[in-house]
Amino acid sequence: MESLKYWLALKSVPGVGNRLFLQLLKHFGEPERVLSASKKELLNVEGINERLASVIPRHRAPRDVEDDLDLVRKNGFKIITFSDPDYPALLRQIHDPPPVLYVFGTLRPDSLNIAIVGSRNATSYGRTTTERLSRDLVARGFTVISGMARGIDSAAHIGALAAKGETIAVLGCGLGTIYPAENKKLFHRISENGAVISEFPFLAAPDAHHFPARNRIISGMSLGAVIVEATHKSGSLITARLAAEQGREVFAVPGSVTSFKSIGTHSLIKQGAKLVEHVNDIIEELNIGLATAPMEPKEQPAIKLAPEEKILLNELSPYPIHIDRLVQQVSLSAAEVASLLLQLELKGLVTQNPGKLFARSER
Repeated sequence: MESLKYWLALKSVPGVGNRLFLQLLKHFGEPERVLSASKKELLNVEGINERLASVIPRHRAPRDVEDDLDLVRKNGFKIITFSDPDYPALLRQIHDPPPVLYVFGTLRPDSLNIAIVGSRNATSYGRTTTERLSRDLVARGFTVISGMARGIDSAAHIGALAAKGETIAVLGCGLGTIYPAENKKLFHRISENGAVISEFPFLAAPDAHHFPARNRIISGMSLGAVIVEATHKSGSLITARLAAEQGREVFAVPGSVTSFKSIGTHSLIKQGAKLVEHVNDIIEELNIGLATAPMEPKEQPAIKLAPEEKILLNELSPYPIHIDRLVQQVSLSAAEVASLLLQLELKGLVTQNPGKLFARSER
């Protein structure tokens, strides 16, 4: 922990960003030598100006650094530095890798990572498609990376965990601030089957500017990024852009042409992103030698449906529709439609969303 103090101290110097930090590390070998260097020595480093050369030798680690280290130790977490052998290999290659990572769980530097991100306000189609894709990826030996946000991100982690695979969550806040709060249980499950990581101090809040920075780590650690449901201005499109800039593959799952939540993914496909219908689409594009034989579909038991249930089910799609609209579309009363929807939900064929919205389930 003593050597980590110097890493965090150098990181706290105003004006020393990630790229300059690594320039200094490359020149001096370790942060302690940077902080004890003379002004003359510092001026020999590219990117160091007169002001920084004067500030760095006088800089002292703020109290926050000691508090951070204390909290990490008390909670059983750890800090991995850029010089650590456990630092993710792919992340080293981006132009501004974080000098330190706070880690809860276990990071394997040689894991085959695929990022899956998308809308926070996902449809049932988006969630079920994501969970299926995530399950199939971990079944092929991949680790699924996402941001533990609501919607698609959570579905990506849940799918990996359901298949007893590994998953990594990259947070836009410190590890001591679980966000969103309802993902507390998921936070701990991920740590037991992979890792939750962050570049931000332990108690850092989920500030808006943290999330684009977080996204570069998600894409930077991955061989490719899969986008599922993204509106025109979705934050997940930032991840797609960063992935392309980092030389990673960009994948997109198509949605309904009538859904505004798929405008972003369709735009990516038009720009050259690989369209994904199945896990094999990802494996073939990556060309890493994994088997791409189609997975045997699980045989589903036949479900008997009454004629009215069949009529109602045919009116449903993976995209939610309000119960009042359904009543208008079928020759049934509101009470009959409500009763039939309940029966279909109990049979696992329909999912109900908030606001009396119903969608067809994928089986």
